[in-house]
Amino acid sequence: MQLLWTSWLTVAVLGLYLWIIYKVGNARATFQIKAPAVDGPPEFLRVLRVHANTVEQMVLFFPALWLCALWTGDKLAAALGLVWLVGRFMYAVAYYSDASKRSMGFMISLLAALGLLLAAMTGMSGVLK
Repeated sequence: MQLLWTSWLTVAVLGLYLWIIYKVGNARATFQIKAPAVDGPPEFLRVLRVHANTVEQMVLFFPALWLCALWTGDKLAAALGLVWLVGRFMYAVAYYSDASKRSMGFMISLLAALGLLLAAMTGMSGVLK
């Protein structure tokens, strides 16, 4: 079984994550926040929260993505994964500028992850019957 679309989507998500890591490093340099410190001006804290929240979401996202791909198909998993990716990007860009505007991206990515999980469970339940 080839899971080409899901594999490319995984690469794209990791690309987004690398961009978020870069933003944290850049913010540390800009605001002169030396590791291991995690406190600073609100602009720095917003960048740090985007990173932390994205890592938290990836714990749900990646297993759900690959379970969905295995049990319901490559294209469905990649499509829902793309929605998650767009939601995470929206979340990051909004949060970087104004923390109060992050909700739409957060909800899009959370619902996409839950959709992946539900699709995976639906696919798995067909085997259990």
